[in-house]
Amino acid sequence: MKMEYLHTMVRVKDLEASLAFYKLLGLKERRRSENESGRFTLVFLCPEGQEDGTHDLELTYNWDGDEGLPSDSRHFGHLAYRVEDVYAKCHELMEAGVTINRPPRDGYMAFVRSPDNVSVELLQMGDPKPPQEPWASMGNTGHW
Repeated sequence: MKMEYLHTMVRVKDLEASLAFYKLLGLKERRRSENESGRFTLVFLCPEGQEDGTHDLELTYNWDGDEGLPSDSRHFGHLAYRVEDVYAKCHELMEAGVTINRPPRDGYMAFVRSPDNVSVELLQMGDPKPPQEPWASMGNTGHW
């Protein structure tokens, strides 16, 4: 049976704050859908150069909030993105006020969280980078 990946969806509480965060990661808005009768907005984001819709992140913003949804409706692990330079991306995020929950001590993997507490894993393209400061000695902050 054939199957094809479509997208990952996460609910967001503040659409503008979430868009700003994901744009810092390097994603761009590919399309947007406003649903007046359902009172929600869908925003599809993708990495630059991958606008074919096969690598989408769907942000779902409910205009009236998420009250009334079951408290366990957010079962979700994390998003993962491969980046050209994990140190540079983490530095850029940190400069913008994003907490680096799991620094890239190994030159390969880091974790951050979105404004809605969605864990985002950042993986170094290719081989791990040699350990370097401040990352090598930086401890974890919170959890991911």
